[in-house]
Amino acid sequence: MKRALLGAYSYAEFGTILAAWLPILAGSRLVHRGDAVPRIPGRWLRRLARVTTRLSPLWHFEVRGTPPADIGTCAYVVVCNHESNTDPLLLSWLPWDMRWVAKQELFRIPVAGWALALAGDIPLRRGEASSVRALFAECRRTLDAGLSVMMFPEGTRSRDGELLPFKDGAFELAIQAGVPVLPLALTGTHDCMPKGSTWFGEASAVVRVLPPIPTAGMTEANVGELRDLARSTIARAVAELRAERI
Repeated sequence: MKRALLGAYSYAEFGTILAAWLPILAGSRLVHRGDAVPRIPGRWLRRLARVTTRLSPLWHFEVRGTPPADIGTCAYVVVCNHESNTDPLLLSWLPWDMRWVAKQELFRIPVAGWALALAGDIPLRRGEASSVRALFAECRRTLDAGLSVMMFPEGTRSRDGELLPFKDGAFELAIQAGVPVLPLALTGTHDCMPKGSTWFGEASAVVRVLPPIPTAGMTEANVGELRDLARSTIARAVAELRAERI
């Protein structure tokens, strides 16, 4: 009974704050419509996530690790394992700006999808070559403007919390743009909302910022090597974080 009440409160709280935040996002997007990339609207959406999670009695989020000193002015391709729909809420506590790549279906969700669009996040239609080309072009434009791009290289949430194979896209992008990869490792969000669940669970979650991986001198031939290095780095950190929770 307690869990049901807390879950209902969390849905109501999130929905109320999200609806109230839309005018702020719309106003920010209008004011900053001439900016090279939508840095400030995205910042407002991450503030929304921090407010709503701070008010939730179900979750405790923690950020560990030291971000690169230049991440505010230099761009990175940021990659992270993907356990849950609540991952973006946890990652919104990271202390730097990013544009996020998300599947286009999320942008069609009433209210929440509008917020993603107003924040300037980047949609991807999976399986369509034209969408992938447009995505790469927009990501390159973002990176060239000095703003980092956030991608989940597994491409979908893990059903059991275990790491899935990584796709090449994020690593191709980093090599083409000549920017480092910044790996993140998270754990605990699977308990906040497992894949296939429509209900929130009570949990603590943590994300660790890992050392960046340089791409200087790499070519297309190094994509697999970079992908596997990022995956093994994240897998090792996830295992360490989980061991600490036991």
